Order: sequence, then structure tokens, then C-alpha cells
Amino acid sequence: MGCTGCSTDTGGKPNGCKSNGGCSSGGCNRMNAHDWLRNLPMADFDSACKVIEVSFSQGTRKDFFRNPTLQPFEKGDLIAVEGVSGFDLGEVSLTGEIVRLQMKKRNVKEDNPEMKKVLRRATDRDIDLWKQNKAREPEAVIRSRAIAKQLRLDMKISQVEMQADGRKATFFYIADGRVDFRELIKVYASEFKVKVEMRQIGARQEAGKVGGIGSCGRELCCSTWLTEFKSVNTAAARYQNLSINQTKLSGQCGRLKCCLNYELDTYLDALQSFPDNCDVLQVAKGNAFLIKKDIFKNLMWYTLPDSNKQYPLSIERVQKIKSLNRQGITPDELEPVDVTGKQKEAEPEMVELVGQISLRTLEKAEKKKKQQQQQQRQQRPQQRQGGQQQGGQGQQGGGQQNRGQQGGGQQRGQQNRGQQGGGQQRGQQNRGQQGGGQQRGQQNRNQQRPNNPNRNQGGQENQQRPNNPNTGGEKQPGQ
Repeated sequence: MGCTGCSTDTGGKPNGCKSNGGCSSGGCNRMNAHDWLRNLPMADFDSACKVIEVSFSQGTRKDFFRNPTLQPFEKGDLIAVEGVSGFDLGEVSLTGEIVRLQMKKRNVKEDNPEMKKVLRRATDRDIDLWKQNKAREPEAVIRSRAIAKQLRLDMKISQVEMQADGRKATFFYIADGRVDFRELIKVYASEFKVKVEMRQIGARQEAGKVGGIGSCGRELCCSTWLTEFKSVNTAAARYQNLSINQTKLSGQCGRLKCCLNYELDTYLDALQSFPDNCDVLQVAKGNAFLIKKDIFKNLMWYTLPDSNKQYPLSIERVQKIKSLNRQGITPDELEPVDVTGKQKEAEPEMVELVGQISLRTLEKAEKKKKQQQQQQRQQRPQQRQGGQQQGGQGQQGGGQQNRGQQGGGQQRGQQNRGQQGGGQQRGQQNRGQQGGGQQRGQQNRNQQRPNNPNRNQGGQENQQRPNNPNTGGEKQPGQ
């Protein structure tokens, strides 16, 4: 909510409103007005506005002061102005032609002789004295409340504002009726050694001075921009179909929320399309009574005496039933509108844009891919049957890999395998397995079971089974 130049770091002066981190408490935005006439060139300096707007206590109070010497002031400057029997210190909030618009809004005349003047820029001594007196305010609030309670006065001290020089104090209080505080002023004057001024405010003005966050999550309207408080009643809630719940409709001030009036005109305009004198409708089951009106769906809700169920009716149906009742005709049913059934949303049609692939093209490609996969699956069993032959079939492939599968052998270019009932031959490794024998190219081993202890060594190994003792394995030295 605050300006972007502010910071919560109090070590240095921020570039924005110079409130030294007051944005976190909402001080920068209290009754703030944007000077949209600031950059406009001035045609005649003699007719320029000689009044400036000064804010006190972080914007909770603002007043207009005449600048007789036409000193150039900027927004955020601390200046000393005339006070009661002394001076007061404030912050410049507006300068230039925008001040005239603000004065017109508040019905303040520029040539008012009672308007106080600007004295000077605030000096270091003025600022130190101002800070000392401001530090007395919290203690003065506690002490003043205790004194008012001792005197049994029906009032509440909301805020105490000290003048910069400490010669005057303004006590803001809340009371339902008139309060005789003549004795209270004497006690305050003797207690605080200041000139006392009592000022009565309302509960909404108090909320604007204290500030805070509303239920909407934003700063209170009364502390940021709302200057005029209009009366709010429960009829505004009824027109908007809100439940009359005091806790939900009340703001921090304990009164009805000011925002109930914001949309009231819109609701009143929408309700003009609804028929009048339709609070009771006569049907066969009895009299139907109006419960509420839904301006967003243009429906009117009724209840019947035999049940607690609510029936939504369209405006046309209500007008038709009302016209029938005037003719002395009583309809059988209300014919309510079905608001529970969810209507199926129509699927948006496909829109082909330039440079995009349509879904039909993707479907064709997917179908073509599936057909190719199905053809490959059908060709695999045929290839397996053609590669297996009984009685011997040779397939030779030159180049990198030659395979030959027969009933008695297989040959390759790099690896020649021969598988028969009694042996297998390779190029590098020749294996011969026949019944119980194996031939290898590099290592020939003869392994026999205990029934055949004959084993030939010397680079050759023979392995025989008992049933087939004849096993021959030869190893070519050049292979």
C-alpha cells in the first residue's frame, strides 16, 4: 500500500514519504492524495495557490495553512506552523494547484482570514522538542483513561495528540451522549500542565485513527481514503441477500461495514427487472412464499407450506402464475427450474492453425505404423521355417558372416560352425561334438568316462562316451 521508496530499515532516510518505515503500520497511505498536477507548467505565478496542506500524526489529521512568503516546499518536508500559544510541527502533504481542489472538496475558502500561517522550516531543535512531546502521548492516554474512570464519566479516551512545543494537548473521546467534563478538564490541566482541548469523535473516526486490516485483507477504508461516512442500515444487507449476522456485517469499529453501500446501487438496478407484488403465489398445494431473489441467475425462490424445500422459479414463470391468479386460475404445480443438473459443456472443435499438424495426420501415421508392425510379426515365423531344413541345407554368406546349417555342419566366414550328430567345426575354434566327442581348434581335449581310460595328450584331447568309443578330433596346426 505504501510507496516503493519506503523501507522498514530505520537506519536511513527513505526516498519516498520519509516516514522511516511507517509503511508497515499504514502511516504513508492515510488519506493520501496523488498530486497529478505537479508536473504541469505554471502560466502565471501571481495566481498560484498560496495554501499548502499539512498532515499531523501520520496523516490522522490534516489542515490547510497559508504560505505568505511563498517558500518552495516539497511533499514530505517538516515545517513549523502556527499553533495555540506556540507552534506545531507537521509534514507537507500537498502543494500547488491540487490544494485548491482539496479545499473545494472540504468547503474551505482560500481567502479565509482565520487560516493559520506557515512559520519556517523545522529546525533540529524543533524536531527534538517535537519528538520529546510525542513520546508523552502513550502515557497520557493511559493516565487520562484512569482519571475519567475515577470521575465515573461514561466516555472513552481514544487518542491524545500533543502539540510540538508541549503547550497544548487534544483529547479525542467517544461517548454515546453528552458528557459534563468541566471537572475533567481541570484535572487534566493540573495533571499534564498543558492547555486541554476535548474533541468528540465517532466509532468510525476512531477506527480511522487507529488503522488496521479489514476482513478483505486491505487497509481500512476509513484510514486510507474514506472521508465521508454515510449511514449504513440492515436494509442494504437484505437487498444483497446477505444473512443478518451482526458479527459478520460489523467492522472493527463495531458498526455496520461501510462497504455494504458500495454495491448497493448495482443491486437496486438489477432488482428493477424483477416483478413486484409477487411475494405470495397461489398453487394447488397452497400458497408459495417468496424467500429470496437471485439477481445473477434471474431466479426467485419460493417455499410451500407442506415442506421446507425451496423451489427456484424463473421470472417468466412467476409472471405467468401471477397473471393466472389474477384471473382466478390456480395452477397445479410451480414448475421449478432444475439448477442441480450439470450441463455438459460442448467440446471445442479442432482449429487448424498454420504451421501445426492436425490430429488426422497423426492418426494416419499411427495406423501406418501399426500395419508395418503387424506385417513384421507375420514374416518372422516364415523366416524361421525357411532357415531350418532337415537332411542338410547350406547357407553361405561371404563378407562378414557366413552361416551354414545342415544336418552335418555349419560354416561361416569368420566363424564356421559345423554341427552334426557327431561334431561341429569352426574357423578359429572347431568344435566337434558327436554323441560323446568334441573337437576344438586351439585346444583338443580327450575326456573319457571311467569306462574308457584312454586319453591322448600332445595337443589333442579325445572324449568318448561308453556307448560310442570312437571319437576323433584333429587339430590343424595352422588354424
